[in-house]
Amino acid sequence: MEFKIQEEKKSIEDEITHRVKNEKIKIEKDIKRKIEEEQAEQIKALKEEIEEKSNQVKDLNKSKAEIERLKREKEELRDKIEFESQQQLNKMINEEREKIKRIEEDKSKLKVSEKENIINQLQEQLREAQRKAAQGSTQLQGEVHELAIEDWLINNFPLDSIQEIKKGEKGADCIQIVNTYNRQNCGSIYYESKRTKHFQVSWIEKFKSDIRDKNANIGVLVTDTMPQDMKRMGLKEGIWICSFDEFKSLCPVLRETLIQISNAIITQENKGDKMIMLYDFLTSNEFRLQVEAIVEGFTQMKNDLDSEKRAMTNIWKKREKQIEKVLINTTHMYGSIKRL
Repeated sequence: MEFKIQEEKKSIEDEITHRVKNEKIKIEKDIKRKIEEEQAEQIKALKEEIEEKSNQVKDLNKSKAEIERLKREKEELRDKIEFESQQQLNKMINEEREKIKRIEEDKSKLKVSEKENIINQLQEQLREAQRKAAQGSTQLQGEVHELAIEDWLINNFPLDSIQEIKKGEKGADCIQIVNTYNRQNCGSIYYESKRTKHFQVSWIEKFKSDIRDKNANIGVLVTDTMPQDMKRMGLKEGIWICSFDEFKSLCPVLRETLIQISNAIITQENKGDKMIMLYDFLTSNEFRLQVEAIVEGFTQMKNDLDSEKRAMTNIWKKREKQIEKVLINTTHMYGSIKRL
């Protein structure tokens, strides 16, 4: 009887061991399958992200090529205008000289004052032609700058709506409507570009008026020449003023700020009061200092990256020369051996 009980006990233990082993194998298979599925999803997401980045790089290269083409066209147009103006002027001067010569031959009593008057008129025409040529060149430079800003915004923020202000319409250059995957129109940033030798304070008041007309949240003035009291990017009378390089670092910070504040406002009541608070914050000294600190960090990182690129380029050139030297010496050695 005791032997039978032990056999039954052993049989039960064997059955339990068998079931535990089978259950362990099943669990291991399930875990392996889940891990493989997660890894497949991660690999797919990485491939999609790489493809998206590759497309962005292609679009950026296209924009750079277009900007270079516009620059070349600008130079060609300026040279053409100057050449044609000079040709026209030379022709006019020669014609007038011939005319004066004929008049002098026919009328020896022509007064010197009349001759001087003709020359003065020609000089005035020359100055007018040169002024028009310079004006055309400056206008073309401004258009290239505007296009560069719009292209950069379109390539870096594909979700946003970048609206160009057409020539002849009242306002600045373009307006950026900030959008996210979850919400449209989180706010707007108004951009004005200036390419002149001197900064004019009157630009600020006019730009502020344009911002009010468009009901924009933030105004950014991108200029080649900073105000006399500003050496770098900053907030002046409620307007952000920066160079084109600083604009690339400033824009993402302002955009993200609008998104965060918009998300906070939409969950709160008294939206009218919140909009007033939004404006006060965006024009506050605290916000200015925060943005300047972030942009300075971006700028320093870019400068460090450029320095590293230059250093690596020098190292590569040095290695290339060393390899060339080894190849030349090897060739000479091979030639010497071959002659033996």
